[in-house]
Amino acid sequence: MSYAQKLETLIKETVIPDIDESLDAIFEEIADNKEATEDAKEDIEELREFKADLQDVLDDIMSGDIEEDECKELIDDIKEAQKNSEAEDFGFVEE
Repeated sequence: MSYAQKLETLIKETVIPDIDESLDAIFEEIADNKEATEDAKEDIEELREFKADLQDVLDDIMSGDIEEDECKELIDDIKEAQKNSEAEDFGFVEE
């Protein structure tokens, strides 16, 4: 399996579902409190932007516009972020 295929699988089966789960948790909290805090709004925006970035990566994979070494780097970055993750930062670190 190529790094591009591994990255695609990782994004589709792990990262995006984790983002969706985090968004759901934030929306549940908002529903319970009947109001969105500034932190919640920022978290939602960051998660949506990150998800859009991941979709761009998937588009690049599908069109063949991404190199294998870049895919490997992204896989390593994602795995490192997951390893060092904490619940409140959703496991992703901005670079």
